[in-house]
Amino acid sequence: MNATRKPWTILIHGGAKTISPDEEDANREGLNEAVRAGSDVLEAGGSAIAAVEAAIRVMEDRPIFNAGFGSVPNRDGGIEMDAAVMDGATLAVGAVAALPEVAHPVSVAREVLGEREILLVGTGALAFARDRGAQLRTEDARVPVRVVAGTKAACDTVGAVALDSHGDLAAGTSTGGLEGTPAGRVGDSPLPGCGFYADNEAGAVALSGDGEEIARLTLGLRIIDKLARMDVRPAIECSLVRIARLGAEAGAIALDRCGHPGFAHNSPHFAVALMREGDEEPVIWLSQDEGARA
Repeated sequence: MNATRKPWTILIHGGAKTISPDEEDANREGLNEAVRAGSDVLEAGGSAIAAVEAAIRVMEDRPIFNAGFGSVPNRDGGIEMDAAVMDGATLAVGAVAALPEVAHPVSVAREVLGEREILLVGTGALAFARDRGAQLRTEDARVPVRVVAGTKAACDTVGAVALDSHGDLAAGTSTGGLEGTPAGRVGDSPLPGCGFYADNEAGAVALSGDGEEIARLTLGLRIIDKLARMDVRPAIECSLVRIARLGAEAGAIALDRCGHPGFAHNSPHFAVALMREGDEEPVIWLSQDEGARA
């Protein structure tokens, strides 16, 4: 290996949520396909940003995840999606919020990455997406999400963090939001320092959970700040203590600046997959108590 080349790593999540027994296989299959898509990019020498986008696009296509085609409707029955990516080398951010009609919001967010603006919303985001030739979804492609009456609305954002062979970090998120919330509601997922962050000097993080509480605490940035002096998992766990005091749930995946992975959550489950250079198979967890820990 070239002395300047770094071993790559990709860590993804399919949401902090409750996973029923009949949903376990679909979660594992979706994570497996998504993390392999991202690892294929990294193995070919591609960028962390491209790997994050590739992994999230797969999850946006899987109705088991609340993103893309699996997005839940708002109070008016509409679909409004949020997504974001961040480049740890340049601190460039691309994000969209309350975006309708698009098949892959994360790819629109990546298009924003090259602009001066960092966040586009609603009809403006849709006009931008159409101008950039984004793939649109059709009404018959929408997959209705079955919610049992009286249960908590889904808050299972998907996300990914990666370190590429050039030593660059990236983070990304995508979500269909919370079922039944007012039109125009935006959670933590497209807000840098809240639902995601990436900085080559510190690390990369992507979160899922109760978006308003994550945003109030700027939880992503709290984790990044702790990565400078703590191992990854303890850095996340310390940060989750604060959100638990608010009676809220969250989960986070993170890489430190050297690519060491970790995750933690206080939700019943957290769907996570990891691949590192040299791995033949990904490691997949549906909770932090399942098997070996990252």
